[in-house]
Amino acid sequence: MMKAAVYERYGAADVIEIKEIEKPLPKDDQILIKVHAASVNPLDWHGLRGKPAIARLMTGVRKPKNTLLGPDQRVIGVVIKGGQAGKIILIARVRGRRAIDVFKIPLG
Repeated sequence: MMKAAVYERYGAADVIEIKEIEKPLPKDDQILIKVHAASVNPLDWHGLRGKPAIARLMTGVRKPKNTLLGPDQRVIGVVIKGGQAGKIILIARVRGRRAIDVFKIPLG
């Protein structure tokens, strides 16, 4: 299990809850990062509020389809599963489930 910021309805910041969710299992070509810090940007804020309303056609009309906060984040953390587990700190911009603009810092 792991903690995640989730929202199950549109609204202001008070709809965000920290919940225990099932830890994802990375596939062979994926990694799992223990996130130490993450950013929230305007895209996240608009998605949380469900604005503009036309965007709800893709994200969910009455409630969000994806309840995890942050479709486009910048994160820093340590790889805990995958090819570089325990060997690097990762700084990355994450869009959906794909990391882009990745920087690796060796540990030790």
